[in-house]
Order: sequence, then C-alpha cells, then structure tokens
Amino acid sequence: MRIDMRGLVVGLGLTLLSAFSAHAAASCGDNTGKPATGEPIVIGAITGKTGPDDFSNSTRAAKAYFDCLNANGGIKGRPVKYLVEDDQWNPETAAQLAAKLVNDEKAVLMVGNSSFVECGANADFYKKSGIVVVAGVGVPRECFFAENYAATNAGPRVSTLGAMGYALDQLKAKSVVCIGPNIPNVGTWSCDGIKSLAKEKGFTAETILMDPGTADSTSIILQAAASKPDVIILGLPKGVTIPLLTAAEEQGLNQTIKFLSAASAYDLSVPGTIGAGWDGNFYVNMEFNDLEAATPDNQNWLAVMDKYGQPSDPRDTFAQAGYLAARIAEKALMSLDPKDITRESTSAAIRQVKGFASDIFCAPWYFGDGQPRHNANSTTRMAVSEGGKWKVISDCAPSPDPELADIRAFEKNAGIAP
Repeated sequence: MRIDMRGLVVGLGLTLLSAFSAHAAASCGDNTGKPATGEPIVIGAITGKTGPDDFSNSTRAAKAYFDCLNANGGIKGRPVKYLVEDDQWNPETAAQLAAKLVNDEKAVLMVGNSSFVECGANADFYKKSGIVVVAGVGVPRECFFAENYAATNAGPRVSTLGAMGYALDQLKAKSVVCIGPNIPNVGTWSCDGIKSLAKEKGFTAETILMDPGTADSTSIILQAAASKPDVIILGLPKGVTIPLLTAAEEQGLNQTIKFLSAASAYDLSVPGTIGAGWDGNFYVNMEFNDLEAATPDNQNWLAVMDKYGQPSDPRDTFAQAGYLAARIAEKALMSLDPKDITRESTSAAIRQVKGFASDIFCAPWYFGDGQPRHNANSTTRMAVSEGGKWKVISDCAPSPDPELADIRAFEKNAGIAP
C-alpha cells in the first residue's frame, strides 16, 4: 500500500506542478522560435542512472533546456548535441565513458553531470584534457576539490552542515548522530564535517556509515537512537532515506528525536510518502529555491520541463541543478564567435562566468578562475514536512562548514558575498 500511495503522490505532484507552471512560456536562448540548423556543438555528460538509485534527474533537466535552446536558434544558429552516458555507479565505466565523450566524440564541454563515482574517476582526466565540467549534482569530495570541475549544487557536506546549522540555531540541538552512505569520500566526508563543527561549537556527534544497497533500516535506526541524540541527520539518497524514516516511525522515534536531511530528500513526493507522522519533525536543507516558487526563473525551469521534458522527469532539486548548469553553459557559449567554439575557447568562457544570477540560487554563481577547487553554491535554505507538503522555514544562510574557509577567503578578496 505504501508503494502504491507513493506512486499516486508522485503522479499528483507532477500534475499539480504542470498546472502551476502551464501558464508560463518557456524562454531559452534568443527565443527565435526557429530551430537551430548549423553545425552541432557537442556537449557531454555522465550520470548514474542505473544502480542503487536513479541519479539522472540533473541530465534530464539539462537535456530539456538544451532541446528548448535548439528550438529557439541554439547558440547563434548552432544546435547543442547533448550526449549523456550512464556510468551505472561504476568508476571504471565512468572513466571509459569520459574517454569516449572527450576523445572520441570531441565534446567541448561537460554539463549537468550527476554521479556518485565519476568525479573521482575523471577529475584528473578532465584537467589533462583541458575540458571544463559544469556539473549539476556533485556528490563526493572530488567534485568540489578539482580545478576543472564546478557544480551548481552545494554538495552533500555543505548541505548536511546547513541542516546542522539550523539544528543548532533553531532546534537548540546539543547532540547528533550523522548517518551517511559507506561510499568513499561521501558519507565520511559529510559526517566528518559534523564532527569538525562539533569541536568548534561544543556539541557531541556520532557517525554511522551504511551500505545503501543492503543495510537493514531498522537496525541502523536503532543504532542511531541508542545514544538518545537530540537530532539525527541523514546524508543519503531519497530512496534510502524514506525506508529509514519508515523504520524510525515504526519505533516511535519520530516523536522523540528530530530528523533532518541534506537536500537529497527535498522532493515534492516525500512529505506525502512519509505521512502525517512526520509533520513538524522532518527537516530538509534546500540547495536551491522552493520547487514551487513563483519567481521568474523557477517558473521558467518548470515551463521548460513541461514543454521539453518528459512527464515522468522529476521536478526536484537535482533537476533545478541541471537546468542551471545548462543555462550557465549557454551564457558562456553565447559570448563566443559561433565559428570559433572549441574546447579551448569554451573552457576560457566558462572560467570567466561571474555573478550568474538566478532566483533559484540563494547567491549568484561563479566559476572562480584560477582556484584549485569550486563550491560557489554554499548558501542554503531549510524546509519542514507539514500537511503533505514542504514548508520553507528559513531565509538563505551561509553553511557553517569549517571546510569552506578557503572559499570564504576567495569570495571576500573577490568582493563576492556568500
């Protein structure tokens, strides 16, 4: 019954979103209304579609935007040929696909990448190949510590720490258990951030790492609750988070412990799926704006998804990320002579992107030319599950992640406000 209801809620959510945004006309490129017919510009992407969870929402949204762009004149007459490959959550496969896109297909840029494994597998290769990645969803640490790799999302660590900041400031938490996936440079990286903040702020923190594919949800939850923490923070994919919340409710823990999550759980289907037992008890960090925000660019994202995406394509935070990555790529490419769009010229144009404003972001996005790493999106919001929906409960606030010290120093010197 729970699975059927989840499908019903997802379908209803997509229907409501479609109705909400149907009045808006999708705006892309020069809005010529005429298809681009020139020589294609090859852009690649790698995503984890098949594996423990479908993580392809970012590339789906990027494709929708590029399709809209191509229907409206493309890049000064040239269409984007967007090639998306599935790494199947396998680093070796990810490396093979990167070589295919970069060496064989001659991609000038990578856009919308979203994967748990490809950053680590390919970051050095991208640098050696002179190609820049404007990723949609960076997950492991390597996505945020590479010279040629910049994501539009905040990342699991920054998002998890954003949730922890709210727990400290608003929920007055003094003890926490962080649950993350046992994936290299993902779960440990995020939960270690909680520990670093705990040393700085003086609260207690424990970590549990779990295998997303085989762990027993009830055992994990009981282990987390054993120390009677004020809050439990989840840094896991949505498909893993929901069973943990179900197990927690079965144990009555939703009434005694506050649960929070990184942005991976910020999906319109989640409040209805987990039910009324979590009203006011399950909080999520938002790396971007409210999914239903009536602001111009958010409405354009929804309009693009309605007209150029598939009805089954999720309208979630990861789709927002892919849309933004495609728009950033468009901005850079539009600055070039259409006859001279090469990997070198495209990379140079991306490096010059500064102050990219969208009401989907809390703060303007920038590449950070010359920096050894990138994390431009580090200012986030919070929402709580209430009445089958998400209720936004905070203004934009900088993540308190201690590891952002170098990013904050760069922003200060460059005159960029977080």
